[in-house]
Amino acid sequence: MADDTTDTKSSNQMWGGRFASGPDAIMEEINASIGFDKKLFAQDIRGSIAHATMLAHQGIISTDDKDKIVHGLNTILSEIESGNFEFSRQLEDIHMNVEARLATLIGPAAGRLHTARSRNDQVALDFRLWVKEELQKTEQMLTNLIAAFLDRAEEHAESVMPGFTHLQTAQPVTFGHHCMAYVEMFGRDRSRLRHAIEHLDESPIGAAALAGTGYPIDRHMTAKALGFREPTRNSIDTVSDRDFAIEFLSIAAIAGMHLSRLAEEIVIWSTPQFGFVRLSDAFSTGSSIMPQKKNPDAAELVRAKTGRINGSLVALLTIMKGLPLAYSKDMQEDKEQVFDAAESLELAIAAMTGMVRDMTVNTARMKAAAGSGYSTATDLADWLVREAGLPFRDAHHVTGRAVALAESKGCDLAELPLSDLQAIHPDITDKVYGVLTVEASVASRKSFGGTAPSEVRRQIAFWRARN
Repeated sequence: MADDTTDTKSSNQMWGGRFASGPDAIMEEINASIGFDKKLFAQDIRGSIAHATMLAHQGIISTDDKDKIVHGLNTILSEIESGNFEFSRQLEDIHMNVEARLATLIGPAAGRLHTARSRNDQVALDFRLWVKEELQKTEQMLTNLIAAFLDRAEEHAESVMPGFTHLQTAQPVTFGHHCMAYVEMFGRDRSRLRHAIEHLDESPIGAAALAGTGYPIDRHMTAKALGFREPTRNSIDTVSDRDFAIEFLSIAAIAGMHLSRLAEEIVIWSTPQFGFVRLSDAFSTGSSIMPQKKNPDAAELVRAKTGRINGSLVALLTIMKGLPLAYSKDMQEDKEQVFDAAESLELAIAAMTGMVRDMTVNTARMKAAAGSGYSTATDLADWLVREAGLPFRDAHHVTGRAVALAESKGCDLAELPLSDLQAIHPDITDKVYGVLTVEASVASRKSFGGTAPSEVRRQIAFWRARN
């Protein structure tokens, strides 16, 4: 999309004055954006209708011309939606394709549409509208993913599994609690989306090329018609700004990272070595040579999509980092990054929502693993603090000796005879066995945000009320 320093005509030769001979094939190839910015057709036509309506309301163009323009634009919209519109590379971008077709449909009145605007504020408007709609769509998709996790959390509020640090068994938790960790993550992502909508909710149209316009336009009218909170307040910043696109990509990258962490867990959990979950054939593939294999391809591809999203963010940051104000042609390279990232994020969220609802959870395997690795050692240390009055560091030392003894005997802590435990510390009584089971461990973690089933259910209720 080009800087609008000269007017253009509705012919295949869109250059005037000293450019009358036109660009050569290389220039045409590097300059054209219609191959990707045609995705903005609905936003472009919507913005043009609002602009023409405002121009007529302000007496800048006649009502008759406005009616012709609006009718022609709606006709073009129908043609594009039905697949009967022929896009031309010679016409460079979506704006000129629409304007040229409008001139064919309604004649000279089409030339009045570009009064008091530039392709600079026009593309800023189209892109901002598109990103706003994408933010709203992604927000709803995350709401659906959160709902899927809430259902699984409620189903497994009491299902015990190992909690990990360093991918080593740490303490018992519940699968419901683990699910709620992702609810928190995706809830923050959704909150970021909502803030991003607030940040971009200003209308660029009327900033013109970079300095505003001398026509008596009403930018508040077009802002309202297009669903924006208000117009932008600085015409130079308006045509220079791509913060809204960078913010979308930043949010997409963070959400993609969360999706990738979840995908990695599903990949690990679905291995025979873990066996915590099983994906159906809908989200798995087999091996072309090993018939026993069931590969978690959907999760692996979600994990890979994160790399594409991150690449898009770095690309746009790099494009924008050295640009002087106001518009530069470099900014034409913004859209492909955002379009690709949006498509990748949508697909990843949809796939993950499907996997969360689809996967079969092996609660028996999880429970067995929850007791491995002496996961209740912290419970023993806490018991020594509460019941025997030991300072925690001393209790930690006693517990370490108990773990070493159990390890040497090849048994769990709960299987150590009382005499062995008392040999390590005489104040240990048989009441200690009440805290050494994984069920007792998770039930005791009733602190706010803890893994106790009662607390998990409280957090589920909180999220259901706000989801």
